[in-house]
Amino acid sequence: MSAPEAHQLPDPKEIAKTYAEVAQRASHLITDHMKRQMKKGVSAPSDDLGIAQAFMDMMAKMLANPYQLAQAQMNLVWDYFSLWQHSTMRMMGMQGAPVAQPKKGDKRFADAQWEEHFLFDFIKQSYLITARHVHDNVCCIEGLDDISQKKVNFFTRQFIDALAPSNFAATNPEVLRETVKSHGQNLLKGFNNLLRDIEEGDGQLRVKMTDPSAFEMGKNVASTPGKVIFQNEMIQLIQFNPSTKEQYNRPLLIIPPWINKYYILDLRESNSYIKWATDQGHSVFVISWVNPDAKLAKKGFDDYMTEGALAAIDAVCQQTGEKEINMIGYCLGGTLLGSTMGYMAAKKDKRIASATFFVALLDFSIPGELGVFIDEGQVASLEKKMEERGYLEGSEMGTTFNMLRSNDLIWTFVVNNYLMGKEPFPFDLLYWNSDSTRMPYKMHSYYLRNMYLNNLLREPGGITLLDTPIDLSKVKIPSYFISTIEDHIAPWRSVYLGSTALGGPVRFALGGSGHIAGIVNPPSANKYGFWTNDARPETPDEWFEGATQHEGSWWTDWQKWITKLNDDKVPARDPSKGKFKPLEDAPGSFVKFRLDTQKKTK
Repeated sequence: MSAPEAHQLPDPKEIAKTYAEVAQRASHLITDHMKRQMKKGVSAPSDDLGIAQAFMDMMAKMLANPYQLAQAQMNLVWDYFSLWQHSTMRMMGMQGAPVAQPKKGDKRFADAQWEEHFLFDFIKQSYLITARHVHDNVCCIEGLDDISQKKVNFFTRQFIDALAPSNFAATNPEVLRETVKSHGQNLLKGFNNLLRDIEEGDGQLRVKMTDPSAFEMGKNVASTPGKVIFQNEMIQLIQFNPSTKEQYNRPLLIIPPWINKYYILDLRESNSYIKWATDQGHSVFVISWVNPDAKLAKKGFDDYMTEGALAAIDAVCQQTGEKEINMIGYCLGGTLLGSTMGYMAAKKDKRIASATFFVALLDFSIPGELGVFIDEGQVASLEKKMEERGYLEGSEMGTTFNMLRSNDLIWTFVVNNYLMGKEPFPFDLLYWNSDSTRMPYKMHSYYLRNMYLNNLLREPGGITLLDTPIDLSKVKIPSYFISTIEDHIAPWRSVYLGSTALGGPVRFALGGSGHIAGIVNPPSANKYGFWTNDARPETPDEWFEGATQHEGSWWTDWQKWITKLNDDKVPARDPSKGKFKPLEDAPGSFVKFRLDTQKKTK
């Protein structure tokens, strides 16, 4: 063996240390798992999502048409035959058009060897052919009800994504190269990472997406300076320091979703909507929701309105002395904003002068892929679990959302952490994404049943809050809706339909990208673009046909819209000199409470 080769061999001491760590962790986890099983008793696995029944119904419908099934099998055989011809030609040095190609932007097959090496090219195309045929044959089964069809489509896609050759060491060229280069240390380190993630997940696998130690709240995320000026059991209200000599007289209050934390709008200075809005001259306030536990299990949707939205409106008006404010609601916060506007309209309360909705649903008739998880059986099962502990665990909701983009939010990290043996890269967006929050039992049950299952919010008198029937058509104030064309959580067509429920003037804009990137899209990035249409046709598709596409960020369009409503200025407002005495510096203590940190300290 030459000297350079000997130098490349791993240190025996490091190998021994890693093996010892793996053995100790594995032993601990196995023992802990056995204790858990003995304590709770082994029971048959449940099918709360109704997946097994949906696939049984699908198979019954497929077998009822054997001719169509045989034709599908023949089509698959012909595609395989074409692939064998293509691969044989490549082995002989000839080139030909591939039978199957990955979609543009599919990062799973970004490594050059997937294209250049005929064997990996064969594996890749074989997978793509099989995936296409499997999906095409189950996507539209005649006679299958809509709910079962959606479940079959969604979970078939999960199955297909899981079996991608990029997810296995023996069929991923990048992993093979690293295995040879490191003499297998990547796989050993990856196994150690796997055990660590199971430990930190308290027995459940929680795939680590980023390095949380790289971030500190108030330093490099949620860093826009301000003060917590009000607090109750449900919220902390933050007022941010002015960055201009004058500010618009109408303060701007943001209601973020309580399913996530507010600092998605304040990740870092360069893409912080809160910082940008402050720089435009707005007096920005934001609600920071509490991360609830069992003590708050009985908090309902109306409590979120009274102790959240309405309490914050009262505090902002008292703090600034203004009688009118502008409001923004993001996602679930927008649903609450619409509900609050309906309540205030019934009470003749005119303090909200304008409303902006970030990817927010007021009409739930097109729930998108989230609808896979929401039907009567699943909601009833979820209610039973929530009632036992008083809340929905944040990690469970996080897993659901990650499944909507499993290749980007699950399998990428499986390959990086467990096959390549690397640590996840520090990324502020994924740090926020991993910062999960709980849902109180009473509120979440009300929300799922009245909004998603029955779509009652847009119906006049469909829901009642504080003994007051809610009628969105009575809301006459100007509203701005921004949706995003690739949104999997709040589909833009459903957002558009919700915008038609209000009785006042509405401007609707459609941004590029998805639920997060399309909203957190500062003008300085000059990305994605957006569409507008001054006309208000009945259907979203008609709106899009007449829409005009613009470059850049919708942020600037929103700023023009809101300043046309009112551009009066007042001297800049110092949070320390308002009606309320500051309680602490932003971002406050509510947002700093992390569930994963609490588990580690138990």
